[in-house]
Amino acid sequence: MKRREFLCTLAAVGALPVAGAALAEGESMVVYKDPNCGCCGAWAKAIEGAGIAVTVENLPDLDPVKRRFGVPKALEGCHTASVGGYVIEGHVPLEALQKILREKPEISGIAVPGMPAGSLGMGVDPAASYDVVAFRRDGTSDIFMQVRPKT
Repeated sequence: MKRREFLCTLAAVGALPVAGAALAEGESMVVYKDPNCGCCGAWAKAIEGAGIAVTVENLPDLDPVKRRFGVPKALEGCHTASVGGYVIEGHVPLEALQKILREKPEISGIAVPGMPAGSLGMGVDPAASYDVVAFRRDGTSDIFMQVRPKT
């Protein structure tokens, strides 16, 4: 295991106590990721540790998956997942995943664009600040949740 992959996995597993109870009993998720991406693997392990059965599909080209699920280019992250009829794009925090599965909003999915430092699977950063964006098939999007430094 490479040092970066180890550190990302450690950070993701460390985030599990924050997740609380299982996200949704009986839910299962498919995560599509590059076979060489350690941070995506760390994210998937954190989700699995929070109570969702995870199946990982390693693919050399994720663009067809992102297009099939309707992920807007501007919202792309480094991996794509599906759970409960929703698309989960990038390093979405457990709290946002819990919220979408609990509230079941009328959206296609949620995304954390790019790979923000401190997001789930991307290490620990107390100054982490990024948005989780909700998106719809009609191309509209809005802020679903804000992640800001704890003060």
